[in-house]
Amino acid sequence: MKILRQLIFALGIFSALPAVRADDTNSVLDHWFAAQANLRTWSADFTQTRTLKSLTQPLVAPGHIIFSAPNDFRWELGRPARTIAVRSGDEMFVVYPLLKRAERYPLGNSTPKQLRDTMSLLQAGFPRDQKEFAAQFQILSITQTNGAWELSLQPKSQFALQMMPELNLGLATNDYSLVSTEMIFVDGSRMRSDFTNAIVNPPLDEKLFEWTPPDDFKVTNPLAP
Repeated sequence: MKILRQLIFALGIFSALPAVRADDTNSVLDHWFAAQANLRTWSADFTQTRTLKSLTQPLVAPGHIIFSAPNDFRWELGRPARTIAVRSGDEMFVVYPLLKRAERYPLGNSTPKQLRDTMSLLQAGFPRDQKEFAAQFQILSITQTNGAWELSLQPKSQFALQMMPELNLGLATNDYSLVSTEMIFVDGSRMRSDFTNAIVNPPLDEKLFEWTPPDDFKVTNPLAP
């Protein structure tokens, strides 16, 4: 569990708000999944804010994300990037360029359930279909504020719950695009990403999702027995 929680931290996503009625909840979800059906690629800048009890000030860093349905992505934190996560098909690398080190995570049929549950948390903002989403998350509430729908979710996986009891997604009210994610961990720490300059369905080079370890990089497999 410690390794997978570190993975989530490496990939870093209140005032009272008016709750919506049940029929509005269904309408929001229907529009969101309809918008997802037309999403093939997506790119955006983001600002990540990590709030830790041990720190008096949050940690703030810029980043960039590129997504290609159904599950390929390239995520970079920092300028220049201090951490890069690249997924293509059944393999993901988490790369630390300054340290010349990387971690490899296989994501095929033999992937441990714990890692599958972790990936579902990281990709909650891009659900493939409503049935799969409902199997992974319980909706605690949907509220509206500042031009966004705020979805509060609870993972159904008991393993995921031990790391993260709540996940919040922000969706734009005009087109239901992703505007923010916030992960709330069991120790009370939070990791929030606010997205800007988003582009829907930009043309992408498939090489963006490929990474070959240079000869001077050390590559480890944290989940290896």
